[in-house]
Amino acid sequence: MMHRNAQTLGDAIREFFEDNAELRGKILEIRVMRAWGEILGPMVAQYTRNIYVKDKVLYVSLTSSVLRSELVLCRERLVKSLNDYAGSEVIQDIVIR
Repeated sequence: MMHRNAQTLGDAIREFFEDNAELRGKILEIRVMRAWGEILGPMVAQYTRNIYVKDKVLYVSLTSSVLRSELVLCRERLVKSLNDYAGSEVIQDIVIR
């Protein structure tokens, strides 16, 4: 028996997130943090100690000063890559400590 207002689970979830912009924003932030390890690879992820997003800025703590120096040089390219991965402009800058 089919209900008149039946919709797929995917459509229901998509509609839920469109109605809850704050929750959608948090999910995009998590997607950017996950992208850090996937885009930069396991070697960089190994030296990453702490990562979080606050006010459209991604904060990353690294244990390697050499790696930190290298990543600071390509910070703008990283912002673009991470936002592309998330599918939206989630971050505007990266602070690497």
